[in-house]
Amino acid sequence: MGAAATAAALLAACGGGGGGAGSSGGSGGSTGTSGSTGGGNIGTQSLTPTQASRFLSQAAIGHGNADITALAAANIDTWLSQQFALARPQKFWDFLIAGGYDAAANINSTAGYEAMVWAQLMGSPDVLRQRIGLALLDQWVVGIDGITGNWLSFTMAAYLDGLWDNAFGNYRDLMEAVSTSAGMGLFLTFLGSAKANPNTGSIPDENYARELMQLFTIGLYQLNVDGSQVMSGGAPVPTYTQADVSQHARVWTGYTYASTDSTTPARLRLPLTVNANKHETGASSFLGISIPAGTDAATARKLALDGLFNHANLPPFFGKQLIQHLVTSNPSPAYIKRVAQVFMDNGSGVRGDMKAVIRAVLIDAEARDDTQVASTTFGKLREPVVRLTQWARAFGVTSPTQLWPFGNTSSSANRLAESPGHSGSVFNWFRPGYAPPGTSIATANRVAPEFQITNEPSLIAYVNYMQQVIANGAGEAKPDYSSLTPLATDSQALLDQLNLVLAAKQISAATIAQMKNALDTIAADTAAGATRRINAAILLVVASPEYLVLR
Repeated sequence: MGAAATAAALLAACGGGGGGAGSSGGSGGSTGTSGSTGGGNIGTQSLTPTQASRFLSQAAIGHGNADITALAAANIDTWLSQQFALARPQKFWDFLIAGGYDAAANINSTAGYEAMVWAQLMGSPDVLRQRIGLALLDQWVVGIDGITGNWLSFTMAAYLDGLWDNAFGNYRDLMEAVSTSAGMGLFLTFLGSAKANPNTGSIPDENYARELMQLFTIGLYQLNVDGSQVMSGGAPVPTYTQADVSQHARVWTGYTYASTDSTTPARLRLPLTVNANKHETGASSFLGISIPAGTDAATARKLALDGLFNHANLPPFFGKQLIQHLVTSNPSPAYIKRVAQVFMDNGSGVRGDMKAVIRAVLIDAEARDDTQVASTTFGKLREPVVRLTQWARAFGVTSPTQLWPFGNTSSSANRLAESPGHSGSVFNWFRPGYAPPGTSIATANRVAPEFQITNEPSLIAYVNYMQQVIANGAGEAKPDYSSLTPLATDSQALLDQLNLVLAAKQISAATIAQMKNALDTIAADTAAGATRRINAAILLVVASPEYLVLR
């Protein structure tokens, strides 16, 4: 299939026209987990293998057949509790230290960064934390190519550890970690920002003050609890003004490193401190938040972050984006409202409980409804990085020397058009409100965020890149297809297995038949022939529109 045809098929599969999954793409039979048909606690009900694979495709950074079997033998509640209880086996920072990347020769390099990221995403057992961490990085963006200074890999390691450590904590703690990190201070340039100087006309840096509101917490327009915009006179009501930005920027003045020693990376792991002489101590007022004159920097920060944390917009603003990252690009207002209400109160009076919010997103009746696999309006385009990690997890990719040599995959000419921590802008690789122009998605006022990095060149690059890694791995990081070898001579059985593990049986019978015809032209009566057939089968699956669009 050519790139133009693939793009058209993707649009159809994402709700831009065309039909849904065929008989082979069904749910494998309802066991009561469907929100539209089941009763009781969805999380405790049994799952078929197909339902287990679909859930893991939404919740995990990747999974294999054994993970499907284990989940089908248990239930979603048990799986979530197990994942929430997993301690991080290794932090990003500790990976760099263990690899000796703190050697003086690396002070001005990014050595170890790519290996550090792929080691976690592809190799760490805490697959839910990895998926949530990546989702948080897509919202709280810091890109290694947009920061300056020494020890850039360690700057990113400390920042990513802040996101991953707080992925199952409280959103307010996440806000604190980000707001005192060197990585964010460098990326959004408030590190070194000073109070206004009337003699020179200088004013505080406004980058972080603006994006903390616009992108990280409350958005541009006032929201109802279901995510719909508050309207006045037929127009949406802004959440803040330029005056609010200017006043808010005063809070983020005086921030600097906690140590002046740059000969080691240690200071990058410490929360930023404040030079009192450069911090604005005059009164500030924004978004109804009042900071009296003479307030110290730590208290000013607390007042600002508490005000944003308790803003009415935050629950639907964050809740919708988490749904978009994990489940569907266009959640219903009712789905958003249910998640937002859990953000506001986890059932025990706690606001911002990430575990409760994650559970609400993944166990919601709309997410678990089996009938959604035939919908042309439900679902999402799989993020390119998640496609790669899913392949790696499904087939046991390992890196014996911990090099994980997948490198920077951001090229749209020969890689994935996306790479973790390489976004060139705080607006991420794709915006949550993006709709492909000139498509029926846009006409229907729906969105498809991941399509912002999807076009004919990027699709060609993706298929070509996956063809290479499927066949060869990346350097020493090799896949293990031994579980597929017994199926190589039976192309239907091979495709059925791949359809279950990679696509949750969402590839239609008609598409599977086309794939089978192609595979049957590859003789599998020798070891080399069997390998070629297996490689081709995996590539056909991960390149198919019905795989690329997860419902």
